[in-house]
Amino acid sequence: MTQTVGDYLLQRLREWGVEQVFAYPGDGINGLVASFGKADNQPRFVQARHEEMAAFAAVGYAKFSGRVGVCMATSGPGAIHLLNGLYDAKLDHVPVVAIVGQTARSAMGGSYQQEIDLQALFKDVASEYLVEVNVAEQLPNALDRAIRTAQASRCPTALIIPADLQEEPYEAPKHAFKQVPSSPPGTSWSAPVPPEHDLDAAAAVLNAGEKVAVLVGQGARGAAEEVRQLAEVTGAGVAKALLGKDVLSDELPYVTGAIGLLGTRPSYELMRDCDTLLIVGSNFPYSQFLPDFGQARAVQIDLDGRLIGMRYPTEVNLVGDAAATLRALLPKLTGKPDRSWRETIEKNVASWWDTVEREAAVDADPVNPMAIVSELSRRIPENAIVTADSGSSTNWYARNLRIRGDIRGSLSGTLATMGPGVPYAIGAKFAHPDRPVIALVGDGAMQMNGLAELITIARYQHLWTDPTCVICVFHNNDLNQVTWELRAMGGAPKFEESQSLPDVDYAGFALSLGLTAITVDKPDQLGPAWDTALSAGKPAVLDVRCDPEVPPIPPHATFEQMKSAAQSVLKGDPDAFHLVVQGVKTKLQEFLPGRKN
Repeated sequence: MTQTVGDYLLQRLREWGVEQVFAYPGDGINGLVASFGKADNQPRFVQARHEEMAAFAAVGYAKFSGRVGVCMATSGPGAIHLLNGLYDAKLDHVPVVAIVGQTARSAMGGSYQQEIDLQALFKDVASEYLVEVNVAEQLPNALDRAIRTAQASRCPTALIIPADLQEEPYEAPKHAFKQVPSSPPGTSWSAPVPPEHDLDAAAAVLNAGEKVAVLVGQGARGAAEEVRQLAEVTGAGVAKALLGKDVLSDELPYVTGAIGLLGTRPSYELMRDCDTLLIVGSNFPYSQFLPDFGQARAVQIDLDGRLIGMRYPTEVNLVGDAAATLRALLPKLTGKPDRSWRETIEKNVASWWDTVEREAAVDADPVNPMAIVSELSRRIPENAIVTADSGSSTNWYARNLRIRGDIRGSLSGTLATMGPGVPYAIGAKFAHPDRPVIALVGDGAMQMNGLAELITIARYQHLWTDPTCVICVFHNNDLNQVTWELRAMGGAPKFEESQSLPDVDYAGFALSLGLTAITVDKPDQLGPAWDTALSAGKPAVLDVRCDPEVPPIPPHATFEQMKSAAQSVLKGDPDAFHLVVQGVKTKLQEFLPGRKN
């Protein structure tokens, strides 16, 4: 049988070790779909319910596997639908390859059905590498470059293959003018280390400091042990950008947790009071949560020189692999005999976790959303993967979930788009079919696309050696994060027509798919519900009716934010009284006896 271009594409993906392609079919990729059938579905065609979800699943797979995620869509509308997921990959620096169909070459430029300018469409999102394959001999090099560029630049790339070319006989490139043969799949990546004199300069800054703070992001994930050693030598506290939440265990007494608007009070205090700052693998954008300019001397370590020195006036900028650079730096550091800075950090951290537990225990109507994550933290398996969606539930993921063991977690950190929580979980299950996965998702995101992707979970659960996949829905019938942003940032009351959601029985829908379904509407049901979901032996939906008026108050809330929220109440917020009561009860926990500062 003659090998077609589509057949060869799948062969080359197999040679690269690609095991699944997250996709949705359409006539612009019919030739590729036919090739999946001839190849006995190797790599596996994982059918999402929507092309955007296919892209998100590829991002989730790449985030949790460390390998390139691959998604596929037809021309025109299918290609357009990929964009949100691909932008998520671009902004969070995740390697994803998008393969998209296009109108037949003979019809291009003729205003054919579903013909759009894909080069223009993908020019920004796939700016590192975007190519249209127009002859068979072009394919191997184009695909290889798309994969290698995605790996090297940690970004999305795109390959456009016209529909008629997919079905043509494949011809390998020849050693001839204007033809580009390609090397076998596989690449060896270096771990660069900055020059010795720059390491000496960084060590001098860190050794001179008396109050050292460290900020880690996702780029420090492979350097966790080195960060721990540095923190011990320098007596530093370590704060975590949200994409780096799983870099270090929250059981370490000097780890202050997340930083920023969704962050913790100890992280705020760490940055407020330090005299020296080390940033490792983070491009955390909110400089208002870093030390005041001129307050601290600073060093930054990052593999990408384009992202270094952007957020704070760093004195020494080390472009290199985080782990290798820290290993070279550690012998140059001297211990600090005065441990009072570290003792203050540890006291603040211990006090914070006491506060978090008290806040989660505050009565609410009907369930306190903080308690949902606090109860999960008490029983989460140490090899679990947690995905979080964008919304008010992100606050509780950031502050209440205690990372320990080998727990991994991620979310749409930079684009902060709604909707990736469930497809990320699907990608995570294909990356690690033997590990439990938990998605923390608001009801707005579930109505946007999460409900549909429960169908995908039900379809593919048999492929996972551990089918545990818990989708926890924060069911408050409100687009809650925007509601609180209106109140805190603009002093505007909740606008019901914009913010209120129709009531949906999420557990009922899950039950109709044969999934485990649990509804919680009382606080004492929450712990047992998590136990049931985590031990069900199959995917589960945990539908928790929670109070939308529990405020995600930053522990360092500004006077202006508090004034704006009060103004929204005075302007006639429909839940004014309950809002005030919950806010006072929650904030009061920071000042009750037992706070250790």
